[in-house]
Amino acid sequence: MWQHNYEPVGGSLAMSAALAAIPILVLFFMLGVRRKPSWMSALAALVSALLIALFVYGMPVQLAVISTFYGAAFGLFPIAWIVFSSIMLYRLAVDTGKFAIIKDSIGGLTNDRRLQAMFIAFSFGAFIEGAAGFGAPVAVSGAMLAGLGFNPFYAAGICLLANTAPVAFVITGMPMDPNATGAVLARRQIPAA
Repeated sequence: MWQHNYEPVGGSLAMSAALAAIPILVLFFMLGVRRKPSWMSALAALVSALLIALFVYGMPVQLAVISTFYGAAFGLFPIAWIVFSSIMLYRLAVDTGKFAIIKDSIGGLTNDRRLQAMFIAFSFGAFIEGAAGFGAPVAVSGAMLAGLGFNPFYAAGICLLANTAPVAFVITGMPMDPNATGAVLARRQIPAA
């Protein structure tokens, strides 16, 4: 079994942490400075993380490849499950005409633009965050506000600001393995309810 060394660079935790942060810096550099698409930026960060894991931390190649696939699957499937479900729910509401009813009923509560923004961006956005998350609240609430006549850029800003508190509740929609949860509780010696 491979033992992870937390201080591979001269026994210095600070230098080791600085090298471990390189993939994040590569991602920011590719996105912000080079203006590359997100898939290219993520791929560059993945390659840099693999190189650091192999050559700096001394991780075995087979374990690094397996960890890469496991991380991709763990990131893709739960997130894709929720995003796919929320897109299907949104398309179903739009195609049946129910989305317009929801938009008109929430927007018809008041003519005051400030209250409309509060109802839609904060309240409805919080509901969508708990149901879907991963950007869906900003997209759906922003579309509703734009449909009510808000400037799309302004609507997106309001929805991003409104989503700062409810974003902690996105996990309520994520499927979880009950065995993994039980194992975590057992490790922490917390009695299951």
